[in-house]
Amino acid sequence: MSDSKLNQTWLGHPVSLSTLFFTELWERFSYYGMRALLVLFMVDKVQDGGMGMNDEMATSIYGLYTAFVYLACLPGGWIADRLLGARKAVWVGGLIIAAGHFALAVPSQSAFFIGLLLVIIGTGFLKPNVSAMVGQLYPEGGARRDAGFTLFYMGINMGAFLGPLICSYLGENVNWHIGFGAAGIGMLLGVIQYWMTSHRLGDTGLLAAHSPASKESRAGMDRAWYPVIGFFVVLTIVVALAFSGILKVNALTLAQNTTYVIVGLAVVFFVYIFTFGKLNPTEFRQTLVIVVLFIASAIFWSGFEQAGSSLNLFAERHTNRLAFGFEIPSGWFQSLNPFYIVVFAPVFASLWISLAKRQLDPSMPAKFALGLLLLGLGFLLMVGAAKWVTAGNQAAPYWLILTYLLHTMGELCVSPVGLSSVTKLAPKRFVGQMMGIWFLATSLGNLIAGLMAGRFNPEAINEMPDLFLQIVMTAIGAAVLLILFTRRIKKLLVKMD
Repeated sequence: MSDSKLNQTWLGHPVSLSTLFFTELWERFSYYGMRALLVLFMVDKVQDGGMGMNDEMATSIYGLYTAFVYLACLPGGWIADRLLGARKAVWVGGLIIAAGHFALAVPSQSAFFIGLLLVIIGTGFLKPNVSAMVGQLYPEGGARRDAGFTLFYMGINMGAFLGPLICSYLGENVNWHIGFGAAGIGMLLGVIQYWMTSHRLGDTGLLAAHSPASKESRAGMDRAWYPVIGFFVVLTIVVALAFSGILKVNALTLAQNTTYVIVGLAVVFFVYIFTFGKLNPTEFRQTLVIVVLFIASAIFWSGFEQAGSSLNLFAERHTNRLAFGFEIPSGWFQSLNPFYIVVFAPVFASLWISLAKRQLDPSMPAKFALGLLLLGLGFLLMVGAAKWVTAGNQAAPYWLILTYLLHTMGELCVSPVGLSSVTKLAPKRFVGQMMGIWFLATSLGNLIAGLMAGRFNPEAINEMPDLFLQIVMTAIGAAVLLILFTRRIKKLLVKMD
């Protein structure tokens, strides 16, 4: 790559950032566009083009799908680090995601489940590695790196904002499968621009082993492929047995059992770290705090991820969406969260800095408690909306608009703070593993969210206020516990720069 190309900039950043910005924008367009349709399509009547599932089954599948999307990032990152390199992994992942969305566009139950599986696998390859390459663009670190990630984050939310608007309109008003196909076209556009502009990346994302290496290194890489190939062979056999009817798969049972597996993995990991990790007293205390934040994070996401399930169904069935003679597609409400993030993320970032300058910056557990409190208040609004519905009325859109506003503010207290906390608190030799376990909390929350949403019975609307109230009590109860123990948790922490 010539010096002139290396010196090119895009909005004051390396020009290669534009390649990754638009790749992630289109990937999030496809992910959130399809996500807005998923539950609505599964519960729609067969004669209307849907799958005719009950809410419990549909939301269990939704929970499994969103949970495995996060879980897939762990092996996806490992494969990129050891075998493919981040650049090739993003390319492969984008193609697999596009293939998955196009499979969803085929009106077939088998194609539907194959499509979900392909999107999960492709996201595992693309999602962690495109972010890793952004970090590689700024070897000097510092404020410029933070600004680069902020710009990249805007790309994520632009895609997440546009996807539901376009895919939901096409899916709900024209044909479900056309909506899924639109998500595939979005990802394909992202792959095309990634291929056409990949020359801007220079050496970013290339695997070091692809340069002239010793025979021993190549032999090690060859051996590392064996478990990957073995996994995909086993996965193919399991899928074939499921489609043939030999292996009976129940989504609800699978979701429940997967929840236990994830909890078990987290428990085993932390027990191992505390027992055999040779932690010094400071590391021991800080890891205890990570355990507390892990539990709080799982609780938060179990409520927040109702967005694509119970809240999406509330928008579809119980919200008056008629405005100016036009019925707003239910999925459009899914665009509120990324819109609010773009608007309020800079506000919250400035707020934390301003409070820190005055020695008033809330502690990590206090920010988590605030996030859970905002989540609970959002669902408290939904209790009011549900009572209005049980009285025989349609709820006004502002109930959901305000709920998503509070939930987004809660997300801004939990998500970036959580990521930052783990990198600061984790023992240096376990940072990578701790980050992987941290995403397990999000995965666990997604699974629980799907199971919780399945309890909303459309034939028993009178139960809806109490079900929303249970989420309120869980979120606010967890917030109160964190507040009560904040002083004790702070004592576990050492002063960090």
